[in-house]
Amino acid sequence: MTTTDSHATEPAGGHAGTRRQVRDTGNLLSEALSYVMALMRGEIDLFRAEIDRNMKKAGAALGMILGGLVLLLVSLNVLAAALVNAIAKWGLGPGWAALLVGFVLLVIAGILVKSGQSTLKLASLAPTRTRRNVMRDAETMRKEVGHE
Repeated sequence: MTTTDSHATEPAGGHAGTRRQVRDTGNLLSEALSYVMALMRGEIDLFRAEIDRNMKKAGAALGMILGGLVLLLVSLNVLAAALVNAIAKWGLGPGWAALLVGFVLLVIAGILVKSGQSTLKLASLAPTRTRRNVMRDAETMRKEVGHE
């Protein structure tokens, strides 16, 4: 009697174990997909935060360049006239005095513009932390899939 009772509860062909395995596999796949989606959402949030921070940095660099250019124009007018006049009084011709003053101001302006340009390089604006994290996550997933 015990033999027939135990077979009576299981469907014909012993498919209950197979159904349970399919259900467990489906649950595992669903859970893995949920983890991957959560990971991707986190990486996207990190990407957005890095881009936002880098755009603020770029805006500050552009402000430095613009500020440097404005100060250059103002200083050219004020200092150039005063310096040219002073140098001309020391005995150098007004033309040579103007050339000397203009060259010095050009060097200062070049330094300001180069400083701003170096801050704006595309490599410094790229989201490096996000790229590192995505590469690390991909490597971890590759290792995990390879072991199973």
